Amino acid sequence: MLAPGGLACPQCHALVHAETLEQLSAQAKFWEDRGDPAQARGVWLEALKLLPADSTQAEWIRDHARRLFIAAKPPIPPGHGNKWASKLGPLAPVAIALSKAKVLLSVFKLNFLLSLAAFLGVYWSLYGARFGAGFAALVLIHEMGHFIDIKRRGLPAEMPVFLPGLGAYVRWQALGVSRATRAAVSLAGPLAGCLAAAACAIVWWETGSGIWAALARASAWLNVLNLIPVWALDGGQAASALDKTERLWLLSACLALWLLLGQSVFFLVALGAGYRLFTKDLPPQASRVTTAYFVSVLTSLGLIMRLMPGKGLGLR
Repeated sequence: MLAPGGLACPQCHALVHAETLEQLSAQAKFWEDRGDPAQARGVWLEALKLLPADSTQAEWIRDHARRLFIAAKPPIPPGHGNKWASKLGPLAPVAIALSKAKVLLSVFKLNFLLSLAAFLGVYWSLYGARFGAGFAALVLIHEMGHFIDIKRRGLPAEMPVFLPGLGAYVRWQALGVSRATRAAVSLAGPLAGCLAAAACAIVWWETGSGIWAALARASAWLNVLNLIPVWALDGGQAASALDKTERLWLLSACLALWLLLGQSVFFLVALGAGYRLFTKDLPPQASRVTTAYFVSVLTSLGLIMRLMPGKGLGLR
């Protein structure tokens, strides 16, 4: 039961106006792509009325509306903002170029660049330049799998942020999207990671260089670990779209992969699937596509691990 004027379910937090919010989000994105920030801001503010004031979606829209308000201001007349640069003589081109650097930072967010550099530095110092750089690149590919899948659906997302020793994440606002869509976004990262690991395995096969085998195994192992269906892991988000029968299928598939491929990490995924059989977060309808997607990515990652030399994470 919802209170009069309620905007979200107090138990499952589902948005009452989810479909309308999706439509408004698409309209706002259309106006942003057309280069009309004022019109886009108006649509976002309409969507804001349909969201709980304390929700993360509402917070994101308020911040985004402020940025659009700034973008909608009349442009500065040509030459007006660069008068100071004319006083620098031959250094003027350098000064103007530096003033434009903020455009690059708006695309490659500063926190993305700094966190990636820190991430690279940590693994470079631990495992050497070649493995450190390759490992950072593989994690970046995994996160860009999420980012690209979110952006292609017309949803707002930020560039990845890296946490040395923990991994990375992409912050995005679902705005009432379905569980199946959330699952697809969650599985897009491991899929990208699987393709990157397969590319490393092919290079190892052609060259015989052990560094590529180590990268392939490490990437595959970590992506499987990330698919354990618990907490905020990618597998946990994807399992939210599976009903009890599909979770049982996932459990069975993981046990089979564990026995057939001899990779103990699949036993951990099976334990997570078994735990999700008894949670009460079942979806309103089943998603067989998500189940097939989930099992296919797990199987592909398992085959890569089975073909690579070494055991476990493979960091030696």
